[in-house]
Amino acid sequence: MSGNNYSVDYSIYEFECEETYKKAISLLKENNIFPDAIQQQMLFTHLKAMVIRSYTKESLPEIEVDMFEDISPLSHQLSADVVSWFPTLAYEETYLLSVHFEVAKENELTCELGA
Repeated sequence: MSGNNYSVDYSIYEFECEETYKKAISLLKENNIFPDAIQQQMLFTHLKAMVIRSYTKESLPEIEVDMFEDISPLSHQLSADVVSWFPTLAYEETYLLSVHFEVAKENELTCELGA
């Protein structure tokens, strides 16, 4: 027998993924950030991966922090808040997550005006 012949049942994380997503969306709305449908789907996928990494302890590849210098302090703080829900995740997760929040900030006026 070669290698490990096991698989992970990702459905065990489903409830936590949904709850994390709902909490993140509420946090964004409290800060007048409204991701569109595609952004919501991408955010959910990222949060799902974060939830799973919080259990598997899988690390991220090294990131270049300088690449995130255009991220607003608000987006970075909100992402840090979300990452703090998972004490086992590396702080670098905040940089990757902040991109989702920053992109969704572009929707602010459109959603507020109902356009």
